[in-house]
Amino acid sequence: MSWVILNEFNTRSLSPIERLKKYEDVLKNEKDPSKRWDAVWLTGELAREMRSEPIFDKASDLLVWVLENDDDGVVKHEVCYQISASNMRKKIPDLLKAGLYNRSSLARHEAIECLGILEAFEVKDELKKAINDPVNYVKETAIFAIKRLGRMKSRKSKNYYVSDIL
Repeated sequence: MSWVILNEFNTRSLSPIERLKKYEDVLKNEKDPSKRWDAVWLTGELAREMRSEPIFDKASDLLVWVLENDDDGVVKHEVCYQISASNMRKKIPDLLKAGLYNRSSLARHEAIECLGILEAFEVKDELKKAINDPVNYVKETAIFAIKRLGRMKSRKSKNYYVSDIL
């Protein structure tokens, strides 16, 4: 799927640090949200390729910067997805903050969903604040994530198979 993402500047041919610098430039300066979305995707892709390298943390920090500073909810939604897809567990506090306080309801929804995906048991009680969100689908996502975390926590001592709950 990732090769479908627009790579207008042929960044995959660059060194990892050059790639990240290019993505940062796009994310901080590009006016077109569709190009910023592509840069978010490519930043997540780079992070997954460089999981054990220092660039992983730099990519993680860049994604959080976007989550806090971009004004497009769809771009922020993709940031949340990339944080969870890349298993950026150090960014769980940032996802919780976004899930509770981001001005984009789309970002709040995705941040909460991603906390469930990341099995962020440590924020389950704090996540309960999102049940009072004024946007219904954010509230529904919070209820869903809290229930899922509770169910998964009770199975944590056993082998967990999705087929067991279907």
